[in-house]
Amino acid sequence: MMKTIGLLGGTGWESTQEYYRIINEKISKATNNVHTAQIVMFSVDFNDVRSRIDRNDYESLGHFFAEKALGVEKHGADCLLLCANTPHMFADAISLQLSIPLIHIADATGERIQRKNMGKVALLGTRPTMEMPFYTQRLKEKFGIEVVTPLPAVRDYVHNTIYNEFTRGIFTAEAKARYLEIIQELAHQGVGGIIMGCTEIPLLINQSDTNILLFDTLQIHAEAAVEFALK
Repeated sequence: MMKTIGLLGGTGWESTQEYYRIINEKISKATNNVHTAQIVMFSVDFNDVRSRIDRNDYESLGHFFAEKALGVEKHGADCLLLCANTPHMFADAISLQLSIPLIHIADATGERIQRKNMGKVALLGTRPTMEMPFYTQRLKEKFGIEVVTPLPAVRDYVHNTIYNEFTRGIFTAEAKARYLEIIQELAHQGVGGIIMGCTEIPLLINQSDTNILLFDTLQIHAEAAVEFALK
């Protein structure tokens, strides 16, 4: 029997709809077009998230995500996915409150990197994702993967474009060109690939844009959900 996937999205909605599409396409293909996905989804108002971040009120933000996660479980989900990388700063605390598994985006990504036999990668994402230990330390401790990030000024640029453009559905040619430059600069540091550690970045660039290996966390996370639902 196929399990029900729980999605906690809205951060932002453009990437959340990609989760829904990928999961349904993968399940349909795996079942020879017999089935589509069973999904429980709650999509938050991103302003509720943004306002707390602007106040540096991460305690309230953690409670906010935990409350919504419990609601997804209550409505019949057999697992939970936080449909963005940054909210995973609360993943361990949320997991303690759930009776269903939380499929961690960094774990799914770490497993994919291991399959490529890579020991060093670069990470792009919001400032918390690049600078807090919940992501880089997890990859180091669980998978033995060394993670490098850009210089502070570049981190600021990446964070600001995600926060002020991508979450508002703004994807410009200028941003795409700059991201490809940043990826090239990081590749010169000897990394095997680049983690697109924000689920909006794959809406800006994809593997066809560069010969440097990209780890699309949105795609990887959605595929992990499909594997869980069908196993």
